[in-house]
Amino acid sequence: MRIEDEIKQPTFRNVFQKAYINLAFTANWLQMQAAQTFKNYDLTLPQFNVLRILRGQHPNPATVNLIIERMLDKTSNASRIVDKLVAKGWVTRTQCEHDRRTVDVLITEEGLNLLKRIDECEQTLNAHMGMQHLSESEAEQLNQILDKIRG
Repeated sequence: MRIEDEIKQPTFRNVFQKAYINLAFTANWLQMQAAQTFKNYDLTLPQFNVLRILRGQHPNPATVNLIIERMLDKTSNASRIVDKLVAKGWVTRTQCEHDRRTVDVLITEEGLNLLKRIDECEQTLNAHMGMQHLSESEAEQLNQILDKIRG
């Protein structure tokens, strides 16, 4: 649906203002879609992001600082998210034996299995996120444009 119809605003000052508003609206829309999807797994988007980071590190542990560096949402409280994932049994948190000030975070088998179940539903997830409307070429072009916006 066109942004003009979504927000009931027929005109914009210029094409750049329209692009900015469209991008901000779409980012929010995507987050709401993700929240709905991950709710089925008793998972939030930041928790999913942390699990994916830990799976990428597996079998090695990650520090909370490493998780923070790699998170999509830099405003998220990584320590609090890790605590919630520990409570759900999807990660473990242990004192680093080399540096007592550091905590190692490791994804559990249960956490890996959860991500595997989510991966198996990737087509459904992509459909919920609107990605089925893009060709592979358009997705590649979108990636290039978004990278260019961030400079």
